Amino acid sequence: MRKLLLTAAVAALTACGNNMNIKHLPYPVARMDSSVADDYFGTRVDDPYRWMEDDNSAETAAWVEAERAVTADYLSKIPWREAVRSRLTELYNYEKYGIPTAVGPYYFFSKNDGLQNQGVIYRQKGLDGQPEVFLDPNALSTEGTVALVSRTFSDDGKYMAYSLSSAGSDWVEIKVMDCETGQTLSDEIEWVKFSGASWAADSRGFYYSRYDKPAEGTELSGQNRFQKIYYHKLGDAQQDDRFVYGDPANPLRYFYAQESTDGKYLFVTCEEGTHGAEVLCAPAKSAAPTTFKTLFKGFENDYALVDCTGDRALFLTNASAPNFRLVAVNMRRPEVIADVIPEDPARLLEGVDAVGGCLIASYLRDAQNVVEQYNFKGEKMRSVELPGLGTVGGFGGKPEAKETFYMLTNFITPPTVYRYSLGDGTSSVFTQSAVPYDPTQFTVDQIFYLSKDSTRVPMFIVHRKDMELDGSHPCYLYGYGGFNNSVTPAFRPEVIMLLEQGGIYAVANIRGGGEYGEKWHHAGMLDKKQNVFDDFIAAAEYLIAGRYTCSSKLAIAGGSNGGLLVGACMTQRPELFAVALPAVGVMDMLRYHKFTVGWGWAVEYGSSDEAGQFPYLYKYSPLHNIKAGVHYPATLVTTGDHDDRVVPAHSFKFAATLQAAQGGEAPTLIRIDSNAGHGAGKPTSKRLDELTDVYSFFLWNTGVSFSR
Repeated sequence: MRKLLLTAAVAALTACGNNMNIKHLPYPVARMDSSVADDYFGTRVDDPYRWMEDDNSAETAAWVEAERAVTADYLSKIPWREAVRSRLTELYNYEKYGIPTAVGPYYFFSKNDGLQNQGVIYRQKGLDGQPEVFLDPNALSTEGTVALVSRTFSDDGKYMAYSLSSAGSDWVEIKVMDCETGQTLSDEIEWVKFSGASWAADSRGFYYSRYDKPAEGTELSGQNRFQKIYYHKLGDAQQDDRFVYGDPANPLRYFYAQESTDGKYLFVTCEEGTHGAEVLCAPAKSAAPTTFKTLFKGFENDYALVDCTGDRALFLTNASAPNFRLVAVNMRRPEVIADVIPEDPARLLEGVDAVGGCLIASYLRDAQNVVEQYNFKGEKMRSVELPGLGTVGGFGGKPEAKETFYMLTNFITPPTVYRYSLGDGTSSVFTQSAVPYDPTQFTVDQIFYLSKDSTRVPMFIVHRKDMELDGSHPCYLYGYGGFNNSVTPAFRPEVIMLLEQGGIYAVANIRGGGEYGEKWHHAGMLDKKQNVFDDFIAAAEYLIAGRYTCSSKLAIAGGSNGGLLVGACMTQRPELFAVALPAVGVMDMLRYHKFTVGWGWAVEYGSSDEAGQFPYLYKYSPLHNIKAGVHYPATLVTTGDHDDRVVPAHSFKFAATLQAAQGGEAPTLIRIDSNAGHGAGKPTSKRLDELTDVYSFFLWNTGVSFSR
């Protein structure tokens, strides 16, 4: 019966698609309910498409299917779309390696042969051993939609706990494998979100954070509350797991647990959102809700445990150090805190790893990594001589390790994994990828431009070396600008395809990110969020003034918080861009906090529930700043029907409102992926489908004729 209702509803929506002066494309007309409105401190705000927030309704499903049909029909008529798919497939078909983890005599690492939907976990004995498949997520689903989210090894090397996500959801299930036999044990942990397995030092079990089972039908949109920490002993059923910590008085908090290296202490990190933390501690063996004491009171600063051995704990923190510092805490006298690696005012201390009796400090300087090696006293041993400029990750390992591994990548160089000798500081290639393109054709420039308030902002511009600055080139401008997240150089095969077509790829390191520490972050959050949009608009104006591109060739793109960025900029300056590509965006700034874990973003954005914060949220909220009759850019909104982080209702409501308001002839489409979420773990086949559609739409609407 439900299928018949959907079919009838889709037909009805499509039949009335030419009403309301919608031009050219038969958009389904979404029902507008004028009775739905909220009063925010005396301001009435209509919400005519609120019914789209019900992801279980037949009406929402019918609208989704009708929109899919319109979008698919439009994209199918782009004459060289299959040529785009063919070149993307070639560029993605290369071996992709992860950073290895040394476990006993084995090295474990991920590898994707090229077009596999999910990376496979391999193990090999020694540096020269023959790799063998240890865990293949591709065997767990026919469409490759089951993804390996995380894996951690017990300290004795006997077990690997790993978490699996289905259809892109943030919900994961934790399982355990025997590292010697490869057998999956009976242990299964459900309803876990934003948590993996944190092993106890004795390797007999692990800690994890979970929510209660949600009510049926609310799994993907209901607000997540009352996260709790449990301890799971290997072999036990989940219902027998020991409750460790929770806070019923504060239902909107995250909790994470971690034991010290020697198993003496258990640390619990509490967070109310995406930045700021409180740290509690207790003797590990007797840890219970009543035994924890506050080590660092929250929630003004960030604290991340790097190492704890004996009574000395090392924390990375921005307390009194916006560029972060590493401090040592005497656990017997917690008030005694001393710098180990002091703050460097000229660069951001992005992360510190304790491995092999050393500290590896990763710095960020103008959005590129610099790495240094210290001893545990904080004395510098050497600068790590990296094989090139770009983004570096890795450097994990055990206290007794003699080596560690890291990965280096940039815009035109695929990731290469290196083995680093802690003794003499030398690097050697462990795995290297070969991609079918000529990197010598391209170059990367880093420039600095002035924003609206004269703030100096960096931007990377990637293009062919022989490009002439005549304003004729299609340009894909990407940004994020939030949550202290730094956007650093990374290899993307689709960018190579764009460069081959004479296009430009630009990345603006705008405020709100973490590129220059907490000051840079705070300058783009809460009531200062408009700085983020001003920075991005100024980047577009720089590219046009410098004759890299022109408005009729310029696309803006971003995902999640970056989708908000695109939505805000296209509604504030619609004439500046030819194409807008908001992906899984936070578009309704007045109601985002009412779904799943959206409440955790209030520390970044503010909340419409607060009288002092509602006005600025309403002023830039993309959904609420669409105006009827305005000529908006050609827009392709993308989302996934299983996105339980930024629920698809954001994109649904934004697309419906934009279609009804569009005053120009530019297409306004929404691409809704099935069995897909926020993006993590998306299978290669779905990723290629999406990239084909997005880049075909972008190039078609900037007048580019794709050629091989």
